[in-house]
Amino acid sequence: MLEALRALIHPISAYQSPGGARLQLSAGAAIFDRAAAELEGFARPLWGAVPAALGGSDVLDWARVREGLSNGCDPEHEEFWGWPGPEDQRLVEMAAIGFALMAIPDRIWIPLPQRSKAHVSAYLRACTAQVFSPNNWMFFRHLIVAGLARVEPDTPVADSERYGAELEALYLGDGWYRDGPGRRVDHYNGFAFHTYALLLACLAPQKPAVDHLARARLFAPNFAGWFDPEGRGLAYGRSMTYRFAMTAFFGAYTLAEVGDPVLSWGCLKGIVLRNIRWWSRQPIADRDGVLSVGYAYPNPMMAEDYNSACSPYWALKAFLPLALPADHPFWTSEEAPLPEDMPLIQPGAGFLLQRTPTQTVALTGGQAGPQFRHGAEKYAKFAYSTLFTFSVEMRDATLLTASLDGALGVQAEGRPWVSRHSCISAQIVDGEVHCVWRPYPDVEIETWLQPYGNGHLRRHRISTPVALDTIEGGFAIERTDGKTETCQLEPHSAAISEGLFSCIVDLGNCRRARIHAPASGVNLAHPRIWVPQLVGHIPAGETELQCWCASGEKPYQIDMGLSQTFSKLAIIP
Repeated sequence: MLEALRALIHPISAYQSPGGARLQLSAGAAIFDRAAAELEGFARPLWGAVPAALGGSDVLDWARVREGLSNGCDPEHEEFWGWPGPEDQRLVEMAAIGFALMAIPDRIWIPLPQRSKAHVSAYLRACTAQVFSPNNWMFFRHLIVAGLARVEPDTPVADSERYGAELEALYLGDGWYRDGPGRRVDHYNGFAFHTYALLLACLAPQKPAVDHLARARLFAPNFAGWFDPEGRGLAYGRSMTYRFAMTAFFGAYTLAEVGDPVLSWGCLKGIVLRNIRWWSRQPIADRDGVLSVGYAYPNPMMAEDYNSACSPYWALKAFLPLALPADHPFWTSEEAPLPEDMPLIQPGAGFLLQRTPTQTVALTGGQAGPQFRHGAEKYAKFAYSTLFTFSVEMRDATLLTASLDGALGVQAEGRPWVSRHSCISAQIVDGEVHCVWRPYPDVEIETWLQPYGNGHLRRHRISTPVALDTIEGGFAIERTDGKTETCQLEPHSAAISEGLFSCIVDLGNCRRARIHAPASGVNLAHPRIWVPQLVGHIPAGETELQCWCASGEKPYQIDMGLSQTFSKLAIIP
């Protein structure tokens, strides 16, 4: 694991600025300014380097880090990061500095000259005076304050408990947090809320009043269900370019646990190491070894507007276990598989999970994510899989060209096409997900999702005053030149590729099946994909649509028993 961290950090050293305060990876930009983007590059490697140092290994030149920290905080230096403003990206990156001050003051603070200490302290205090976004960002202030308290215990920060009540208001119970206003529950539960809370519990001079370890014990069995036996994590929500940061929670939990873990040490070790090994086999770096913006390959199309070229180095949070001593049971235990009894119903996330030997699928009630780029695709599809990652939509896509994997798209004449982007209501009742959503103000769709065999059933009751064109898709699958097979049997649509299959079957005999090839670069895992789809037209009034979606390994056989007409439909490649 240490060698993996070294391999990730080594390539970026060539792009350090002369004064060491900035990392200059690209001429591209994000929603924030260039100085903040280059500060990202300075700060984010600390998430991996600090735990390595705690464990006795140095992967950065700490003299060079101190030089960069001094220059970045010095208003008179040409590499000054700029004073922070309200809800500024600089506030995000100072959390890593606060973490370093808490954990390794001997490397990053004590050797600094007094003038540099004064500049760093002034800069961090300027950050604490700013307004932090009302979401996981509020933990950044806690980390900055805790770092200052470690190195300057006699100079308290005014209003050091600020945002405590606001953070508590985001707690949903049973280990789950919503990330800001509205209801959004995603990977930020693991690599933000719990990770920051547990680091503070371990390292802060003043321990938090809340028992964050107890909350982590509630969360761990649920979150373990977001991973599959091969080590893949569930691609869901925003910030997927942070990649293996998705296992940061398990590392933070191992640091904080003082008793017997709720998951065995071998299980925790297996989740982290299998995930890192899976990522090591993906083409996630550019030719010189620098991490790219994207998920399983370089792909800016799936990114958020706050992703700069330096953003992917948040992934180094996955290396928190390096802070553990070599004789810790995390390291001495044999890797163990995922537990068999992980909760399948997760009301906090709105997930109903299906587990197979090759994948984990989350059937979802849909969350609110439209404020983010591609928010509907990241939060509101019907199903998400660890094996078949989701796709985003092209800005100029039409209903007929849209990917619509895991989604139902509708279009009324003269109106733009739309898929589910949020829900009026969503709940899990009697082993199925039920939700109500409105693609248009005057059109209401009631959807039921239910696990069935190696797939799931979807049922939609559509009430509309106007006729609608509809397209519904199964899981996206890789489209490789010369190797992918497709099969269309009305009303069945299947795509087969590299030992895997994805299919969708109409159970009402009212829609046409097709295999669709969307534009390149829309899927998180594969540049080119097939999506099995059902295409139909419904009149004004009330209509019910039903289908079955399945995916997995081939050779496969479908023996559905779902409708009398197709009760013995079987396909063997």
